[in-house]
Order: sequence, then structure tokens, then C-alpha cells
Amino acid sequence: MHVLSAAEMQACDRATTQRFGIASIDLMRAASSAVAAFARQQFPHARRVTVLAGTGNNGGDGMMAAWLLAEAGLDVTTLLLGTPEKLAGDAAIAWSELTQPVRGKVHVITSAQELASHRDALTSDLIVDAVLGTGFKPPMKGMALIALEWLRKSQAPVLAPILAIDLPSGWPADATGAMATDAAFPADAVITFTAPKPAHVFGTLTRRWDQPIVVAPIGSPEAAIISKLGIDWAGSSLALAQTPRAAAANKGNFGHVLVVGGTFGSAGGKAGAPSMTAMAALRAGAGLVTVAVPKPALAVVSSFAAELMTWPLKSTDAGQIAAKNLEADELSQFTAGKTVLAIGPGLGQDAETVKFTTGLLSAIKMPAVIDADALNILATKPVLLAKLAKGRTLVLTPHPGEMARLAGCTVAEVQADRLNVARSFAERMGVILVLKGARTLIAHPDGRVAVNTSGNPGMAKGGSGDLLTGLIAGLLAQYPHDPAHAVEAAVYLHGLAADLAVRETDEHTLLATDCLAQLSRAYQSRLHRFEVGGKNGYVWLQGIACSGRKALAVISDEVQQ
Repeated sequence: MHVLSAAEMQACDRATTQRFGIASIDLMRAASSAVAAFARQQFPHARRVTVLAGTGNNGGDGMMAAWLLAEAGLDVTTLLLGTPEKLAGDAAIAWSELTQPVRGKVHVITSAQELASHRDALTSDLIVDAVLGTGFKPPMKGMALIALEWLRKSQAPVLAPILAIDLPSGWPADATGAMATDAAFPADAVITFTAPKPAHVFGTLTRRWDQPIVVAPIGSPEAAIISKLGIDWAGSSLALAQTPRAAAANKGNFGHVLVVGGTFGSAGGKAGAPSMTAMAALRAGAGLVTVAVPKPALAVVSSFAAELMTWPLKSTDAGQIAAKNLEADELSQFTAGKTVLAIGPGLGQDAETVKFTTGLLSAIKMPAVIDADALNILATKPVLLAKLAKGRTLVLTPHPGEMARLAGCTVAEVQADRLNVARSFAERMGVILVLKGARTLIAHPDGRVAVNTSGNPGMAKGGSGDLLTGLIAGLLAQYPHDPAHAVEAAVYLHGLAADLAVRETDEHTLLATDCLAQLSRAYQSRLHRFEVGGKNGYVWLQGIACSGRKALAVISDEVQQ
């Protein structure tokens, strides 16, 4: 799914009308139907609804949704923030249909004083924000700003959840930062149309990380959805991981992952890290997984699962991997038959280990996923890194600190411009770069960047990165001819499994290994829910789609709490 800029979204709407003959008013009707259906499904206990409508097309969507909700029997109050004379085009039609005859209660608001007299509207079960949409350019002003202050300062507590149409009012559609730089409405759910804009995939649009952001189709054909941003949504690649397997498939069809890492000595060890990587590769569907670790760490790794194969590597006195493993006989034995390398988890940076790591990566040509200490080793050898990437798939999975070392800048500089830092590095080095963090980015050598919207704060714990490395390696082993989508699918599955796991624990107690038990459910996830008029269902960018009235009621209760 492509991410469109505000200008590209406007061009899409024009093309839909002018080239494909779908009237703009029909697009508005489809959008308002999607909003009304989503409001009822996501907030089934809401009986009293307040719609805050601006005078643009976003307000038109809200007004049409208001009368649909009123027709469905809900107690709906619409507050038009501005005079009807300011309405034009489709928004004017929406106003006419709302008021002739009047559906629900309708009030025209032209001042702060008038708005203050409607304090009871804040005690509704649901507030619909239809004030400003994709066309908004900062700063917020006029009645929109007055309405925001009304929400903030009213003596009545704002207990009702807020459903934002298109975007929370005040968020610029093209923003790529995590937080709004200017005033913006709060939101507990967001529904947009046709395709996400940058703010939908980069921004913290809702008050909680698990609240829904969805995209609803409203009739624009695929040929009209064109973008030159080079930004996609990573969740679209889940379809690759869900490809059915042939009935006659065998383990040899799904690759053999070699995991290299670990330390184990008198000063302590990190044998768990490569073990978790290997288990994730197995759970991801790789046919075979072998873990090569220093011989003293072998017993720890072997205890994780009977399905894991192991290889004892010669170790230094400190329990790290020795350079003598590069000897021809040794090297050929533990790399024979392997199709993907995952290296770095728990590796350490002993001088001999550095020599082994660079030597191994130089000696083999199989696709490689590089993480943790292996990244730190290569950060000091940029010429070697560029050479290693030529002619093969190389995936780097840095967190911001590792990214700063790779790029030769500060962590603050990385975090201030994650998109461009990741994109430029991937293009320059010819690698697939997975820049971890909230909204993990997957940057490709051709300049395209996929944004991941799954995952939660509970993942900020040791072991999460080790699992991701294994998932990427496991997916690469199965889909070597489509590495870009394999990596994107792995990143999305990792976050989705954590989202599923945290619903059964909480953000504080979640362990990285809890996510392994949820991978099966993540693989079975369907991102389309709530079909509208027989069309494709909404695509869930954020939050977990639930089917069934009981599940929806639970979500509604959580939001209102």
C-alpha cells in the first residue's frame, strides 16, 4: 500500500472523478458511509454522538455521517463551526441533506461564546472530529482553534472517545514526525480513505498506541492511486508470508538458516541471544536452523528446543568465537548447505571475534542478516561493508545507537531525521536497512522505504532485536527471490506478535519470548475487517482488527476507560 502526500491524494480524487467518471459527491457518500459503519462497529455502546463539522469537505464527510447515524436511531448533535454560507460544493450538499429535513440536533456555531453554551455536547458517548482534513496547512486558527480550546478548557470532563475523520484536526497530512509540532485535536480512533498519508504511518495520532487507525476504500481505482514519495506501508507485505505451501513441500524448500553468535566464559555469557534468534527463524518457517556458538555455550543453546541443530565453534579463553574457525576445513563444514546467515546476537567484540566476523562475511556469499555486535564491528569498516553488499542481499538491523555508529553521526541526528538517514544509508551502501524503534523503517537500495506500524512499548526489553533478526532470516530463507517484501513481512509480524502478546499480559511484564507463542496468530491475521457495501474491508494500520460484537464491545470499553 503506497503512502500518498496531500497533493497526491488530491490528484487521486481528481483523477477518480475526471478520468474514471466517479462523481466527487459519490466519494463523499462512500466516505461518510465508512465513517458511520466504523463508528457503530468500533463504539457499539455509543448512543449519544456529537459531530464537530468544519466548513470544508472534511466537515461534509462528518455531516453526511451524522445523518446516517441519526437515521440509524442514535441521538446525534451536529455543531457546524462556521456559517452555512461558507459551505460550497459537496459540503453544501451534505449540509442540505442534513438539514432538509433536520436529522438529529443541528447548531450553527460562530463564536467561542456560542460554543461554550453547548457544554453538554461533551458528555456524549462519542465525539466525531470532522473539522479539518488532508487539505489543512498549519497553523490552526479560527473556529477550529476555538473548538480545540473548548475541548481543553471546558469544566465538563472529556470522557467520550474521539473519532477523527481523515486526520485529527491540526495534524498536517505530510508530517513525518512522531508528534505534532503545533496544536492538534486528540483522537482515540482515526479513519482515512483510499490510502494513508505520511502522518498516518509516522505520527502518534491517537492517545494510546493500541487505538485504531484504519484506511477505508471509497471507490478510487488502483490506477488513480499514484505516489512518488517512495514510501509504503510494511503491513502490505504480510501477504507474502501467508502464501500457502505446496502439498508436496519438504524442509529443503524453505531454506537452512545459520545463526552465528553467543559468548560463554568465566566473565558471563550471552548464549540466550543466538538461541532466541534461532527459535524465531524456526517459528518463521525456515526448513532448518543451525546455531553455531562457542563450544562452552553449546549446552545452553541445545536446551532451548529439540528442533535446533547446533555447531560447536572453537573459542577463546574468554569464551568468544576464535579466529581459527576460519580455517578452510572448519569454515566449509559449518557453512555447508546453509542458505541464509544471521550473525551478531551475543557475539561480543573480542579481537579474534572481529577477525572471525569480517573473515566469515568476506568468505561466503549467501544472504546475511547482520545485527548487534556484528553491526558495531562493521561500523568501523565502512569500505568493507560496501564491498560485502555487492552482489548479494545484506540486511542490517540497527537500533538508533548502532545506526549512529554506522552513519558517523549522533543518536539525536538519527532520531531527528530517521527517514532520510535510513534512506540515504541504504542507497549509498546497497543494503536493506531496518532502523528499529517506534515506527521501524525498512529502507531499500532503490530508495523505497516501508514504514512499520505494528509493535508497542512492551518491546523495549532485551531480546526483542534477537527475535527480529531470526524472523528476518527465516523469511529470507523461504523467499530468497523477494528479499524486500520478506524483510518487511518479518518486521510487521514481529510487531504484530508483540501486540497480540501484550493483550494477554501488559506492557511492563512482556518478555521477548512471549511473542514467539503469538507468531501463529500473527501469521493468520487478516488486515481487512468490516466490509462496507460488499467492498474490501478497512485496512488496519494500527490496532488489532477484531471480528464479532463481543470483541468490539471490549475495545469500546477500553477506550472509554
